[in-house]
Amino acid sequence: MDIKEITQQGRDANSVISDLKRKSVSVPAWSKLRKEYDPKEHPVMTDKNYRDKFNKKTGQMEKVTRITLGLQKLAVKRMTELMFAIPVRRVYSPQDDAEKKVAEIMEAIFKKNRINSVNNERGRYLFASCENVTLWYSQEKDTIYAGEKSKLRLRCKNFSPMNGDALYPLFDEYDDLIALSMEYTRTENNKTITYFDTYTDSEHIRWRTDGGTTEEEVREQIELEKITGLYIQRPEPIWEDQSSNVYEAEWTLSRNGNYIRKNARPAWVVFSDEKIAHGKSAGNDNSGRDVIQYGKNDKAGYVTWQQAIESIKFHIEEIKREFFMELQLPDMSMENMKATPMSGEARKMMFIDAQLKVEDESGIWLEFFDREINVIRAFMKKMYPQYATAIDSLAVEVEITPYQIRDEAERISNLTNATGGKAIMSQKTAVANLGYVDDVDEELAQIAKESTVSLFDEPTE
Repeated sequence: MDIKEITQQGRDANSVISDLKRKSVSVPAWSKLRKEYDPKEHPVMTDKNYRDKFNKKTGQMEKVTRITLGLQKLAVKRMTELMFAIPVRRVYSPQDDAEKKVAEIMEAIFKKNRINSVNNERGRYLFASCENVTLWYSQEKDTIYAGEKSKLRLRCKNFSPMNGDALYPLFDEYDDLIALSMEYTRTENNKTITYFDTYTDSEHIRWRTDGGTTEEEVREQIELEKITGLYIQRPEPIWEDQSSNVYEAEWTLSRNGNYIRKNARPAWVVFSDEKIAHGKSAGNDNSGRDVIQYGKNDKAGYVTWQQAIESIKFHIEEIKREFFMELQLPDMSMENMKATPMSGEARKMMFIDAQLKVEDESGIWLEFFDREINVIRAFMKKMYPQYATAIDSLAVEVEITPYQIRDEAERISNLTNATGGKAIMSQKTAVANLGYVDDVDEELAQIAKESTVSLFDEPTE
C-alpha cells in the first residue's frame, strides 16, 4: 500500500497506526535486552530459586550473597568511547566564498546542537538497544549561525527504546524509508497520554490516545520533501552472545560469597574422647576475654576452612578475558593497566584490535551521518535561500577517528620532520592552545616587549 493511502485523512486512526507499525527490520526487543544490560535484572538477582531464607532457630533472615558484574553496560560505554571520544569530523571542501560561508553555517548548526554530546548519547542507545532515531526539527525563532541571521532555529532530539519510546520505520520494496513513526508517553495532569508521531517526506501526523480513545491531533505539511528523522539499527547489542558467560561468573562469585560467609569464621575444635567441662565464656563480641576449661591432656585449637582461592580467581579472570577478547574491546581499567607494565608504544599497539572494531562498526554510522548532512542541507535551503546553489554543491565528508593513545611530542616531531624542520604552528596558536592565559594578544605583546632590547640600554655587569 502506498504511504499516502495509509495516512490519508478520514481513515480509522487505529487502522492507520496498525499499518504504520508493520516493522520490516528485525531488532531484539528492549524488554529482553534490558535484562542483560541492567545488572539488577541478572539471574543472580531475580532467580526465584535463589532466595533469602528465614532461620527459625535464630528468628532472623539469612541473606544470600548476590554479586553482579555490569560488563554488558561497560561494553556499551567502551564502544561509544572508542568511536566518539575523539569527536567526529566533518571535512568541507569549499570551492568559492559562497561554499565557504555555507560550510561555516553548517558547522555552526552542529556545534549549537552540541553534536558531540548527541553522538555519545545515540552511540549508547544503538549499542545497547540496537536502534535509535534522531529527529531534526525547526523552531520559529530569530537565530544567527556563523554571522548569518535566520528566522528558524534547528534542534534535534534522540528517541530510543531505552527511554520508553517505540520506533517503527516503514520501508518500501526497494528498502527506501517511506515513513518513520515514534510512539511515546507523556504525563499530563496526572494522566498518562500516549502519542504516535509519523513523519513522511510530505507530512507530519500526530495521534493522541487518552483513555482508550485515539484521535488525530496534528496534521501538517513538510515542505522539505524529505523525512527529517534518521533511523539507525543493528541486529544485536554490542555485547553479542557474552551474557551467559557473565552470568556464570556472577553465580561463581555469589556462591563463593555464601561459602565465605558460612566458613570464613574459624571454628574452635576440641580433640578429646572424654566429656569436656567448659568454663564460663562471655559469649559476645565486645567481651575482653573468654575463659574456657579443658582436661589436662586434651587438645583444642582453631580450624580454618581451606578454600580453593586460585581456581576461583582463574575461572573469573578467564571469563573476563574472554569477554573483552571476543568483543575486540580493550580492558582499560586502572587495575589492569597498572598491573601490566609496558612501554608507551606497546600500549598504543594494544588498541589495534579496538581500532579494527571501530572500522567494522563505522559503516552504518557513516551512512547515517551522510543522511544527516542531507537533512541539514534541506533545512538550510529554507533558512538561507540565497545560498541554495552553494548548499547543494558543497562537498562534505565525515571522518570517524578511533580512540588511541597519542604521544604529542612524537606527533610534533613527525610533523616537523615532514616539513623539513620548519615551524608548523604560529606563536599565537601555541600560546592559545597552552591555555595558561586569558588574553592571548596581550600576552604576545608582553612577550614582544620583554624580548625587545633597547639600543640605549647599557649592559649590566
